[in-house]
Amino acid sequence: MDAGVALLNFGEPPAPDREAVVEYLTRIFYSNADLEEYDTDEAAMERSRELARQRAPGLVEEYEAIGGSPLNEQSFAQADALATELADRGHDVETFVGLQFMEPLVEDAATAAHEAGVDRLVGLPIYPLCGPSTNVAALDELETAVAGIDGWNPELDGITGWHRHPLYNRIRAETIQTFAAAEGVDLHDEGTTLLFSAHGTPRHYLEEGSRYDRYVDEWCEAMAGMVGVAEYALGFQNHENRDIPWTEPDVETVVEELDAERVVVDPVSFMHEQSETLSELDDELREEAEERGIAFHRVPVPHDDERFPAVLADLVEPFLAGFEPEYYQFRQCQCRDVPGTYCLNAPR
Repeated sequence: MDAGVALLNFGEPPAPDREAVVEYLTRIFYSNADLEEYDTDEAAMERSRELARQRAPGLVEEYEAIGGSPLNEQSFAQADALATELADRGHDVETFVGLQFMEPLVEDAATAAHEAGVDRLVGLPIYPLCGPSTNVAALDELETAVAGIDGWNPELDGITGWHRHPLYNRIRAETIQTFAAAEGVDLHDEGTTLLFSAHGTPRHYLEEGSRYDRYVDEWCEAMAGMVGVAEYALGFQNHENRDIPWTEPDVETVVEELDAERVVVDPVSFMHEQSETLSELDDELREEAEERGIAFHRVPVPHDDERFPAVLADLVEPFLAGFEPEYYQFRQCQCRDVPGTYCLNAPR
């Protein structure tokens, strides 16, 4: 059996090209069109283009400031590292990268897997914390893309939430501790606040049943315990382009209200450096903190940690080796209740 793993991610324009940014944003807004009401699909697309044109100038400036997004490049590096790790474990597996909003798109990954003769495909979103517009949507896109290829019917499995993987947690905890030590910051000093900054989500999704906010809460609590911090702060990076409520509190509001001499910011669930870390945190949030006289320290994303390929390999190995996913504590995903979709979050 020829097996393949599709690593799925958001994607970002690698260069500050306005046309590419507008197309990228249009795809994002159109994918979330159900957040507003439209009479026709054409109206939804036009609204998406309108929002994209409004948001594009600011985002182009962000990409210019950070020299373009490294997200795509890091995604390919992770795919190559996973292929090497799986080969070391005795699995002859080809890896593919599919991005939701930037080329190569998820459908491009499906096409590449088909052309490679894959007859068993595992979809693995590189989002540790399961959310409807990330893990679930990415796997939906992969399933649709596979179904749209005539004459191809591979075994298809998907993995959603995996933030409970022990080695992943160890990597993130040690990254915080190693960074703080290198910066000369004592995480236990009363003048230091550990601030977790999580990507926000529209509350509409939470009201529909998404557990994303619960996953964020439990992960932050676990991480604080692992680094030995009794009290910490949590804020969300929200993108309020539509007039709808998002997760609270905004991370900017948290910083405005901090009573601290210094803040150590950890970007929750990000597994790539991108505009949300390099611009929103390193530039915008840093400026707000320093204006209040708070020293700002941002924990780097461990996207190239030498142990991370082992995490990804652990996640896909049951599907490649042919043993029951339950042996690795996988259960049927509740967020995406589709046969063949597994996660580490479901109740035992």
